[in-house]
Amino acid sequence: MPRSQRRRAALFHPDPDQFDVLDVLHALSDPTRMTIVRTLRASPERACGTFPVDVAPSTLTHHFRVLREAGIIRQREEGTRRWTTLRESDLQERFPGLLEAVMSAYEEQSGRA
Repeated sequence: MPRSQRRRAALFHPDPDQFDVLDVLHALSDPTRMTIVRTLRASPERACGTFPVDVAPSTLTHHFRVLREAGIIRQREEGTRRWTTLRESDLQERFPGLLEAVMSAYEEQSGRA
């Protein structure tokens, strides 16, 4: 079957009641993933290839998968592009204040506050 006719596997997005605090904290423990989250907080939706990170496409795909499976981002496909959004309200509902606390601590530690 030609590559253009292959379908990608469906993306897994856990429901908020399935979020695990340790998975969320693990996903937020990487500087590249924090850059992705920071970027999404400033820009609600972005195409996958437009994030300001300096990693190989396969590595970026890995980071998106970790964030998606932890419930931090949602991705949707539109044509040949994959669009990414932050699931901030879902995270706030499940773990009130967690994302803000982690982001604030990261910004302060990085001198970006």
